[in-house]
Amino acid sequence: MEAHSSTPNAGRQALQVLSALDKAKTQGFHFTTIIIAGMGFFTDAYDLICVSTVTKLLGRIYFTDPASGVPGTLPPGLNAAINGVALLGAFFGQLIFGWLGDKMGRKKVYGITAILMVCCSICSALSFGSEPKVVIGTLCLFRFLLGIGIGGDYPLSATIMSEYANTSTRGAFVGAVFANQGFGILVSAAIAIITAASLKSRYPAPPFDVDPILSTPPQADYVWRIVFLFGCVPALLTYYFRAKMPETARYTALVSGNTKQAAQDMGQVLQKDFDEVDMGTHPTTVCNAIDYELFSNEFWRRHGWHLLGTSSTWFLAGLPWYTLNLFEKDALTAVRWLPAAGTMSAIDEVYQVCRAQALIAMCSIIPGYWVTIALIDRIGRKPIQMQGFLMMAVFMLALGIPYTHWRDENQVGFMVIYAVTFFFNNFGPNTTTFIIPAELFPARFRTTCHGISAAIGKLGAVLGAFGFTYISQDRNPKFVDAGYKPGIGPGTTFIMLAVTSILGMLLTLLVPETKGRTLEDISGESTTTRPSAHDPNELRVGSQRRTAPINLDDSA
Repeated sequence: MEAHSSTPNAGRQALQVLSALDKAKTQGFHFTTIIIAGMGFFTDAYDLICVSTVTKLLGRIYFTDPASGVPGTLPPGLNAAINGVALLGAFFGQLIFGWLGDKMGRKKVYGITAILMVCCSICSALSFGSEPKVVIGTLCLFRFLLGIGIGGDYPLSATIMSEYANTSTRGAFVGAVFANQGFGILVSAAIAIITAASLKSRYPAPPFDVDPILSTPPQADYVWRIVFLFGCVPALLTYYFRAKMPETARYTALVSGNTKQAAQDMGQVLQKDFDEVDMGTHPTTVCNAIDYELFSNEFWRRHGWHLLGTSSTWFLAGLPWYTLNLFEKDALTAVRWLPAAGTMSAIDEVYQVCRAQALIAMCSIIPGYWVTIALIDRIGRKPIQMQGFLMMAVFMLALGIPYTHWRDENQVGFMVIYAVTFFFNNFGPNTTTFIIPAELFPARFRTTCHGISAAIGKLGAVLGAFGFTYISQDRNPKFVDAGYKPGIGPGTTFIMLAVTSILGMLLTLLVPETKGRTLEDISGESTTTRPSAHDPNELRVGSQRRTAPINLDDSA
């Protein structure tokens, strides 16, 4: 990249483009970005959660009781692997693509995640093999690779939206991207319901307790494959639009140093000629030079507590979120909201599980996201996160302490409190832990630090998938699936999750409030000042001033 000397016009462009982004009115491009980035999260939620609707079906199809030939259940290890392997892949994807987003640019790697999700969704649906364990092993391999693509979408989508958004609505815009998770969960349930209902009417099967062998017809194998296959559709639809998006002006100007290209890109986006903006009468943004490296002593001094706060709170938010989602079918069966598996055919069981999942998504999960979007730029990120953790703790204690009462005497009450817990998870830390890391860190480290925070959060999800969903099996043998040993029970599990939520509320104190501040102000990359006779290219670092050359090369 050829270096050029700095000019006053270049300096004005650098300042104008960031200031214009912060002050821009909401327009069509913002909503387009929400849709493009949001479809990634629609796909993420769809692919991560849909597996919980078909794991019992996989057990019936591919595993049988050796003595009787009756359809069985997945061995505990395989059940945990199918539920958790995509989450483990997401952990690596968040770290890898987060780092690449800062090194290569947001746009260059954004399309890679979409292609990875498309290919691996198709391959997951086409998992075949001569033996059941080969089928499951192949499925786990492709779901792990799918998870890498899903994980990469987290830091890239969050950062792209935050760097395009204006200051006054940034939290709502980034939250709206994340809220597509709720629609992904709902649509995954809807696809499974439609598939199961159509096959159930065309290939009726007797209940399990009438004829265990015939209760799982061969056509049941289509259900999980169709559900997984549909996961490629939203990512495929948005790939073209991701490729057409310009690089964010903040990355181009602050990381690549190409302010002219940043001005040209954002001039098209905001439909404004930055050369004609009058900078003489309005406060503007002066960019500080970031001259320290990631994980250097200076980085830890400035951002160490922030990274600890975003990572630890995301871990403690992810643990109950995925535990409750993946444990949902077992909890609803235990309180008899769902019929016992032994009274249904395999296809009917999928239908019943997904219907309950869709009801919870519509009544609590989706509303929780959108209440956050409505309020986050008014009351702030920290208050929403802290009250969310607190209310989750309260309601999970209400579920856990008198659990046998809910299970045996008041199933409707259990369902209401269970749904309210989901509401406060989303009107709380599940949403805010996604938003805050996209605002706190400098542009040079933004996707890396968001990826680290998200990856630590995914460790909480993995613990929920491999640990809590295994040990939470009801100690009452009446509610324990064949092949499982009773665990500590759902009641104790709820109490343990309540304790983690209280800890999450306390660790939120490590995170500063970002409402109403520019990204450069939050990260220490800017000072708001009024123009003076000084060189417009002047950079301020503390009380010192220095002039830095600005690259005017047209190439990004």
